[in-house]
Amino acid sequence: MADPDTLPPVREPAPARDWGTALPSSKADPIAATARHAPSQPPPKLYEKRKAVHNKRIDGWFRRFKWLVMLVTLTIYYVTPWIRWDRGPYAPDQAVLVDLANRRFYMFDIEIWPHEFYFVAGLLIMAALGLFLVTSAVGRAWCGYACPQTVWTDLFQHVDRFVDGDRNARMRLDRAPWGPKKIAKRSFKWSIYLVISLLTGGAWILYFADAPTLFSDFFTLEASSVAYATVGILTFTTFWLGGFMREQVCIYMCPWPRIQAAMLDEKSLLVTYKEWRGEPRGSVKKAKKEPEKYGDCIDCLQCVAVCPTGIDIREGQQIGCITCGLCIDACDRVMADIGRPRGLIDYATLDQCEAEARGEETPPPWKALLRPRTLIYFTIWGAIGAAMLFALGARTHTELTVSPDRNPPYMLMKDGTVRNAYTLRVRNMEARPRDMEIALAGLPAGSLMWTDRIRSEDAAPRQTVTVPANEIRVVRAYVTVPAGNPVDAFAFTVTSLDEQRERDTAETTFDSPVSE
Repeated sequence: MADPDTLPPVREPAPARDWGTALPSSKADPIAATARHAPSQPPPKLYEKRKAVHNKRIDGWFRRFKWLVMLVTLTIYYVTPWIRWDRGPYAPDQAVLVDLANRRFYMFDIEIWPHEFYFVAGLLIMAALGLFLVTSAVGRAWCGYACPQTVWTDLFQHVDRFVDGDRNARMRLDRAPWGPKKIAKRSFKWSIYLVISLLTGGAWILYFADAPTLFSDFFTLEASSVAYATVGILTFTTFWLGGFMREQVCIYMCPWPRIQAAMLDEKSLLVTYKEWRGEPRGSVKKAKKEPEKYGDCIDCLQCVAVCPTGIDIREGQQIGCITCGLCIDACDRVMADIGRPRGLIDYATLDQCEAEARGEETPPPWKALLRPRTLIYFTIWGAIGAAMLFALGARTHTELTVSPDRNPPYMLMKDGTVRNAYTLRVRNMEARPRDMEIALAGLPAGSLMWTDRIRSEDAAPRQTVTVPANEIRVVRAYVTVPAGNPVDAFAFTVTSLDEQRERDTAETTFDSPVSE
């Protein structure tokens, strides 16, 4: 029998609730019920309303670098489709062309065929690794300088400045009621937006067809409906994302900032506010009276005024910081004006900031790039690039594939020979027609071959065909082997009859009664 002292205590039953006397929530807490059901009280907001960002014009090293990157990237985008490149009379003369109709990708001297899609995959992998490398080295520099959203937003912000004036003038115009002047300025500015957006969408389609021809067909209404639809979609997205959404794309829509945030560490170069030096903040007058009480930051808010996303870098790293460095230019100018050393906001690693706060000597920022993580990324990136260059240099422009007929697998001729039929695909990847010699290898003596263009009386171990420029010629080949010669496998070889003498081999099988 169990010991009564070891038994668990008996739980008393809960008192029954008197449902008849229970009060409804409206009587138990009438204030809460009124707040919940009052029609005059609006529901709570789940997100903050966007505040328009009117960044101030600034000049400095980073601003000039942004000008340079914007000029280079926009020039590349708009001008590249118009560059001509002579590839001979049998290939398009556009330097960069994605020829979807003929399934080709041209980039200067490089021509990519559909079966060589691994080159495109390699380029995408290199682009991803390049972003990883840049992020681990200098943070979100891609976002700050070369991202298309950044480039076009920067361009539209310069349009704002040209039409509406600098920051204060734009803010006053935003607050002003709608009138003739505001309507005229808005209409003029949005018209410029629309022209830029239309040029952006129009430039994109020129990469997929001959640019001069498509440009002419587009304005004479002879282009395809796909071209007009593509231009319309890209015009709208450029107009809306670059002209109105702007920093919201970076903060809310783009997944890359969140990925980058996971890739940063204390050794990554970031745009950093040196809190140990700037705090506590105080005006110039206060700092003159009590210099030991205040830091270098005079709370002028110039770093906020010039930021294209409207953040305050002094609050630390944020998802809205695109590492463009304009706040560095603004802060350096203020420090120069008040006679204090530059670098209150600067590119620095967290480790360097902590060492500098302790009074230790810190290495120059560029040395932060030379660390195992960035070197590993660069090594992998360079290895993939070198492998792709080697593959491009080593590839031939002649290829052969063979498909044996399966029904019937063979035919027994009346003279005892065995015949097999094959479908050969001879690929000429040169921009000129070429004669190709097809030969048999690995068959006994007396084996012959003819094609659908040659009579069986003219059968021979070697046949010559002409393959047009940049095309695949399909050849029906018939191979006979003398009776009594068991054969399981052999090979077709193709050799270009020009100065290159390129060669390719394709192995296949030979079916016969003996092999069964």
